[in-house]
Amino acid sequence: MRIYISTILVFIASGLMAQMQAPQPSPSATLKQTVGLTEISIEYSRPAMRGRVIMGDLVPYGTLWRTGANANSTIQFSDPVSIGSTTIPAGTYAIFTRPGKTMWEVFFYTKTDNWGAPTSWDVQAVAATYEAEVHALSETVSSFTISIGSITNNDAVLEISWENTKVGIPIAVPTKEKMQKNIAAVMQNNPKAQDYYSAAVYYLQEGLDLQQAKSWMELSLKENGEAYWVHRQYALILAGLNEMDAAIAAAKTSLELAEKAGNQDYVKMNTESIAAWQK
Repeated sequence: MRIYISTILVFIASGLMAQMQAPQPSPSATLKQTVGLTEISIEYSRPAMRGRVIMGDLVPYGTLWRTGANANSTIQFSDPVSIGSTTIPAGTYAIFTRPGKTMWEVFFYTKTDNWGAPTSWDVQAVAATYEAEVHALSETVSSFTISIGSITNNDAVLEISWENTKVGIPIAVPTKEKMQKNIAAVMQNNPKAQDYYSAAVYYLQEGLDLQQAKSWMELSLKENGEAYWVHRQYALILAGLNEMDAAIAAAKTSLELAEKAGNQDYVKMNTESIAAWQK
């Protein structure tokens, strides 16, 4: 009997400790995005419209807003980045905004442990401020959304959208500086064919010294002579140098190798380039 009663008590205690799980009205979200060589992470909560008027009502104009729901929305950068004309260190920041009809003030705030807007605003904690133009959306965004768009090697746009409103904050990342250091270090330490290829493609993409890119790609081709993708990039570098006969020859080599490999994407790209360059 004692064992039976003890078992019942254990089940009762377990039931009391258990908590019901239910959907949250403002579910949490995590976004991770690489921009160039910089990692950006965002954590925030996503309230829904649920029939409410948002801008100018639920989110008043001219009032500091937590920019989401629940705990502060935060953004983390693995490198120093530039917000507009202001450079801020690597680290984690709370995102606060002061929405307006035509412009939002966006604040990157070093104190991230608030629940909602700070009761006492610390000017010294503002790492960067950006005035973002308001864009009207033709389609309604029902759930509050923070995203990263317009991504290039060197920058991206932090986008905040809800209802029929969208604002964008440009973020520049230090890819060029990091790549120059990476390339210099690798080239002094027995670079491989792939290193030459990667450096050459980067120079091509960024419009840097194409003569240097050509030299690197030729070193890569010594070991990658059957790689149609290497010949393709070599052709683009030669075209960028206006060495059109050599570019066409490299594209034809890439085309032949791509046909053997059955890669129709490269067959199409090379065929179109050859036709354009022969004009």
